[in-house]
Amino acid sequence: MKSPGLNQETVRDLLRTATPDRVLRLIGTSHPADIALLFKDLEAAEVRVLFDILFSVRRAAKTLKELPADLLPDILSLIEDEKVAHVIARADPDDAVTFIDSLREERKERILALVDPERRESVRQLTSYPEGTVGRIMTTDYLALPPITTAQGAIDKIRERGELETFFYLYVVDEAGRLLGVVPIRNLVIAPQNRMLGEIMITDPIRAEVSMDQEEAARLFSKYELLALPIVDNKGCLVGIITVDDVIDIIHQESTEDMYKMAGLQEEDRVFTPPSRSIRMRLPWTILNLLTASLAASVIGLFEGTLVNVVALATFFPIVAAVGGNAGIQTLTIIIRGIALGELEFSSVWRAVVKEVSVNLGIAVFAGGLVTLLVAFVWKENPFLGLIVAMAMIINLGLVAGLFGALIPLTLNRLKFDPAVGSGVIVTGLTDFFGYFSFLSLAQIFHSYLA
Repeated sequence: MKSPGLNQETVRDLLRTATPDRVLRLIGTSHPADIALLFKDLEAAEVRVLFDILFSVRRAAKTLKELPADLLPDILSLIEDEKVAHVIARADPDDAVTFIDSLREERKERILALVDPERRESVRQLTSYPEGTVGRIMTTDYLALPPITTAQGAIDKIRERGELETFFYLYVVDEAGRLLGVVPIRNLVIAPQNRMLGEIMITDPIRAEVSMDQEEAARLFSKYELLALPIVDNKGCLVGIITVDDVIDIIHQESTEDMYKMAGLQEEDRVFTPPSRSIRMRLPWTILNLLTASLAASVIGLFEGTLVNVVALATFFPIVAAVGGNAGIQTLTIIIRGIALGELEFSSVWRAVVKEVSVNLGIAVFAGGLVTLLVAFVWKENPFLGLIVAMAMIINLGLVAGLFGALIPLTLNRLKFDPAVGSGVIVTGLTDFFGYFSFLSLAQIFHSYLA
């Protein structure tokens, strides 16, 4: 929700006509997330003015961090290299990586050259880790101390260090930098002053290697109710941390990614993506959808004679196909979620498949019985036509949707492919094909009862 008084049109008018001080007075107490919402509808000149105002009070980095992923590159493209470099220098390390990743390739090295060497090396180190790993999103802004440090000495170090991005734990390391334990800040505060960290730390804490998938790290947060997770290299040396706010971003990113992939969309395709780019990204999946739809339509051509003689069959095509497609997507969603959360092991795969087929069969029998009654006594007054529709629904909704909705993502996952990629398009195409085929095959077999 926007902060009170933070009105889009009011801000735009002030950006055009007022002094920077008046604009700053209006937005000065607003949260960066609310200020970020202003950028999406501004003209290029207005973006620069608002950015300069935020830049002058060192709020640009925190505000740009809140911009949607599809809007950030466009905003950064309007800002001078020197100012972007300053933002990267002031930002938290993980946010600096986000800004660098949002720049066009030809600008990245040019802007990094303007950043101080220490920060430049830190950013390059983080960007060297693969996309989707915790190394890519971790922050190096943490406090680590040796185990012989006293509780009072640790508190003094915290005061000397000053503000950190997030501060839930103090990390204890040996001389080589290997992680030995963690000390929750609340434990540190109540510990006797002369007590050493090695005596009050939690030994062998939950940790993740830099190469761990960020989705797996999010599961660790959920399972162990963590506020922060230390990240170590292959030698066990502490190299960074990820915090609970990072996990919220991961969950948002991964859920969006899975949802997009199921629908045959790319994650870069957002509300404000230019139409030409959206067309290029969506067209391949549309062509695939066209091919699967053509395959289903070809089934109809095999039964033209039956359709000519019993025109009423055409009325029920949408019912058979739609309920099958919907059931397939439901099954698909359940299975993909199970895979994503680690609920499905190899030993439990077939139990999950049998469960989904059983559920779909139960629904199909109930829905098919309802359709049979409606067709027999209310609509076409032909119980055989109703029975054919019901049998086709049991085959398509119960067997095809349940079986393929479960097996397709499981098979893709077994082959090391992302189970969400285009599964929705494939399952829908299969339920359409088998729905039409089963319905028309049954109609042809029982043709004499439909005349």
